[in-house]
Amino acid sequence: MKLGIIGAGTVGRACLIASVMRAPATDIVVVDRTEERAHGMVTDVIYGAALSPAVAVRAGDYADLAGGGLVMLTVGVNEKAGGATDRSDPQGRLKLLAKNKDIYHDVVPRIARAAPGAILLVVTDPPDALADIARGVAPDLKVVSTGTFLDSLRLRVHVARKLDVHPSSVDAWVIGEHGTSAVFLWSSARVGGAPVLEAIGGPAGAEAIEKQVREANIEIIEGTGASQLGIGMVCARLAEIIARDEHAVVPMGTYAKEYGVTLSLPSVVGRAGLVRVLTPDMTPEERRALRKSADHIREALEHAGQ
Repeated sequence: MKLGIIGAGTVGRACLIASVMRAPATDIVVVDRTEERAHGMVTDVIYGAALSPAVAVRAGDYADLAGGGLVMLTVGVNEKAGGATDRSDPQGRLKLLAKNKDIYHDVVPRIARAAPGAILLVVTDPPDALADIARGVAPDLKVVSTGTFLDSLRLRVHVARKLDVHPSSVDAWVIGEHGTSAVFLWSSARVGGAPVLEAIGGPAGAEAIEKQVREANIEIIEGTGASQLGIGMVCARLAEIIARDEHAVVPMGTYAKEYGVTLSLPSVVGRAGLVRVLTPDMTPEERRALRKSADHIREALEHAGQ
């Protein structure tokens, strides 16, 4: 599979390194508005790539995306540069939508012309709303977002730490928006088939873990300047799932007709991108929260003038 990465910033770099190491593609093309930056990033990576499975890595232009199976779109203003690091701001990442919408209006049509058969993976924040922007600009493209995949991993890590187990043993999901209105499905969270909620200390324990998950990005940004490595690993894993047609179930952002926006639900993912969406069991409270999450995204899109 040919993989395209649009953007040679911190997230694009993380996506490239993780993809070279995980090897979901045999051909990776990096495109950036500054050709020298893309060339420098690729030149840096290719020497270490000698330790990984065979992969051709090169800097290119949009035309070089032709025949690609997947394009990761990482360009845009990040949380630190866009002033979206206030823990008390209910907008969260959605504060970046107005600025990044204009960038997507410019970039997405170029991708659609060069690689009309590719799956477009929206990585830029806010990924769910920007996936809807991308779909509006290029309705024939298969558009998905990274959604709450990373949020769910963060949840599993914090639950695992609390219970002293490996994160892979935790079955817990975050759905809805990748942002302040994300929904934590505590009612179905399990470890070894046993309910998690009581084991972590009930509602108080759940609230503490939710706070850790919701503020993880800001904590990372305060330490390093940008949240990048985790999402790079998530993108490489999604590329692997698509390239191998795994039909793995992950919380990926896809357009949900019932809610009228892109948001995350457990999704079966393969070579075609989205295969189907699964509807998890939810309490009435969780269902209301998911509806509010969709409304949150929709209101931001309306305010941005989609």
